Amino acid sequence: MADTAATLIDGFSYLEGPRWHDERIWFSDFYTHRVLSAREDGSDLRLEAAVPQQPSGLGWLPDGRLLIVSMRDRKILRREPDGTLVTHADLSRHATGHLNDMTVDAHGRAYVGNFGFDLMGGAPLEPAALHRADSDGTVTEVATDLWFPNGSVITKDGVLLVNETFGNRVTAFDLTQDGRLANRRTWAEFGPLPTQRDIEKVLPQISVAPDGSCLDSEGALWIADGTGGRLLRVIEGGEIVDEVSPGTPVFACALGGSHGKTLFACAAPDFDEGARTAARDASLIAIQVAIPGA
Repeated sequence: MADTAATLIDGFSYLEGPRWHDERIWFSDFYTHRVLSAREDGSDLRLEAAVPQQPSGLGWLPDGRLLIVSMRDRKILRREPDGTLVTHADLSRHATGHLNDMTVDAHGRAYVGNFGFDLMGGAPLEPAALHRADSDGTVTEVATDLWFPNGSVITKDGVLLVNETFGNRVTAFDLTQDGRLANRRTWAEFGPLPTQRDIEKVLPQISVAPDGSCLDSEGALWIADGTGGRLLRVIEGGEIVDEVSPGTPVFACALGGSHGKTLFACAAPDFDEGARTAARDASLIAIQVAIPGA
């Protein structure tokens, strides 16, 4: 069973994309346009990059360079050794909404989702594609018809899992040697697809809104339920085997810390752009769990 939640750092706008890397927890703060990192106890907060077009998903190339999703201009940025940011891949002609979360494989190929529609502007929900950005900047569509593709992870046996936040499910693909996605299947299903497209009518039809997620060493997936205010440990097939309700909405999570058993989570009162831009109510929280990260 998981422990209770403790606040590590607060005073942010809206956090996403937490990653444990190089003995630090890294994360993006949407509306202050910063990528930050800290020690596992929340100390030594450090600015890693300023991203004017709103940072989200994070990852690293095999040579250690940081990749950052730049949401609004639909680009993946790369931080060079001298700290400068350059365009790694431009998805502006491919993505149909803001870029979102991302995972990077051992070959440096980045898999990135996008909103698919103007969520904050109140547009009707539209399915979106998942794209692969290769190390030379080439962009390839690798999956379609995903209902808000969000947090993604790659398992130790080469399966890419992608959360469909407004689809009540997690979808799996086999990752081929050349970077294609094959054998599409449902890894976890929490309810049927919504029958509505108006987002205000979609939300009541969501049983679990899988936002960000992370794998543990037993192959279970910790999922931040973006509409349910809870962190769920889910195994293949969709069974929920552990649950933490931290008393606040949560939107992304990462396992890390010195023993790999700290579940870091991004908390905020809601995901409304106007409210989160105006306030500094978001925080990074931590829960101690029994099974370490993958």
